[in-house]
Amino acid sequence: MEINGNIIELDAEGYLIEPSQWQSDVAIELAKKEKLELNDQHWLVLNLMRDFYNENGVAPDVRHIFKQLGVDLGIGKKEAKARLFSLFPYGYVQQACKIAGMRRPRGWSTG
Repeated sequence: MEINGNIIELDAEGYLIEPSQWQSDVAIELAKKEKLELNDQHWLVLNLMRDFYNENGVAPDVRHIFKQLGVDLGIGKKEAKARLFSLFPYGYVQQACKIAGMRRPRGWSTG
């Protein structure tokens, strides 16, 4: 995939091979491939994920994202979980991790 003159390599499943190549333009293109148009709440989730990744070097566990999304939106964890899956209907690993530029987390459920 080419974005702004840069070649962005994806694995066979569409995840970035090199997460350091992620930027907002990459996220927009990856979202288009998933038939999603990113809104402010998508960006909230993606930025939470990227901040965690940049601090820890790994993709955050989905429970961390539910918790922080609930805090940021002023809603309970159950509602935050529902909101996350309404934003990324094919799931945290299948869509959110992919669009956030994470390598595919191995051994995680597709939830």
